[in-house]
Amino acid sequence: MAGRIAAMGDFLRAEVAAGRTYLPAGANVLRAFQQPFDDVRVLIVGQDPYPTPGMAIGLSFAVSPEVRSLPGSLENIFRELHTDLGLPRPSNGDLTPWTEQGVLLLNRALTTAPASRRRTGARAGKR
Repeated sequence: MAGRIAAMGDFLRAEVAAGRTYLPAGANVLRAFQQPFDDVRVLIVGQDPYPTPGMAIGLSFAVSPEVRSLPGSLENIFRELHTDLGLPRPSNGDLTPWTEQGVLLLNRALTTAPASRRRTGARAGKR
């Protein structure tokens, strides 16, 4: 595993050297793995980090506490928690407290290109 992580680090450094950026910031790429696996009780898998700078923090569905306009997916999670369990809506979208309760918030892809670099729709298939 250490070899794969080192290779990923090499790849990301090469991206930066080539003038390309990625999200979340380097220090947060492996943030989901900071909690000991023995403490994990629940796994929530997301697709990939949010592509908007300032939002992705390395935990699936979570955003920086400073983000005021929450992504729709996170709003839906909060709405369902309120509807199903009567839980109050959190004051922000930082789900770090969940990780402290044994929830592993992991995206299938650990990094993504910022929105301005992403290819979408019909353009994605053209070169």
